Amino acid sequence: MKKINLVLVLLIATFSIQNAFAQSEGIAKSLGLYIFPSKNQSAQTQSADESACYTWAMQQTGYDPLNPPTIQAAPVDTSPDGSAVKGAAVGAAGGAAIGAIAGDAGKGAAIGAIVGGVRGRRQSKQADAAQSQGNQQAASTQSANLLNDYKKAFSVCMEGKGYTIK
Repeated sequence: MKKINLVLVLLIATFSIQNAFAQSEGIAKSLGLYIFPSKNQSAQTQSADESACYTWAMQQTGYDPLNPPTIQAAPVDTSPDGSAVKGAAVGAAGGAAIGAIAGDAGKGAAIGAIVGGVRGRRQSKQADAAQSQGNQQAASTQSANLLNDYKKAFSVCMEGKGYTIK
């Protein structure tokens, strides 16, 4: 009974996929691939072969190009990390030294603390932005890799059925 249900599900899925491809220009075109029927296959045979290869490639890769997964970039921790305090401490020390030479170490320390705090916070924000950009790039690369793996599997299947594909 389970085998019959599985066969029915596969037949329905295949029919649905074939109808979707018949209405559009085919999965190969949507993937940016060009297929040449090297063994003089008919357009109907090619459509059926594309449908079968779509299913096979999806099973092999776990990726569905008609319903691709959304890959989220890893979030960046933008909570206070003490960089402003560290910068203020360094700035205060430097400002006190310069202020001592000028005759008012306290005033120099205060100015140095403000400048150091602002600099520390700015550096922290720049680091967070760089990390966010890196995470976005990693997510984009992962999406591209999934699609490329699918294209390879689809191409191998179509070549096995006697088509030239580029």
